[in-house]
Amino acid sequence: MQKNSTKIANFSVNDLILFCIHSIVLNSEQCSFERLVKECFTLFPDTLKFSRYPIWPDSRKLDRPLRALRSEKLIIGDSKNYFILTKTGEEKALEVAKSLRQGKLL
Repeated sequence: MQKNSTKIANFSVNDLILFCIHSIVLNSEQCSFERLVKECFTLFPDTLKFSRYPIWPDSRKLDRPLRALRSEKLIIGDSKNYFILTKTGEEKALEVAKSLRQGKLL
């Protein structure tokens, strides 16, 4: 597991969020904030955990990256509703998915 954690560290939190939104939507689900936190923590726990309580997700770690993704026009939505990928966001998410699979991280 340590080896994969190091490889995951090569991806930005923004990239991992895009991948998770893509993954949720691919499963025909709506990407609410809560669902996104669950997906990110399930797939990438070291990225989202509380430092003092590592078995719990720290959803605050998604706030700034989500704002950045919105301002970069890679996602649309907010934490009160749902998130969706823009066309550019979808392309970036597919690149991340391909890289993760090639590195056999998923």
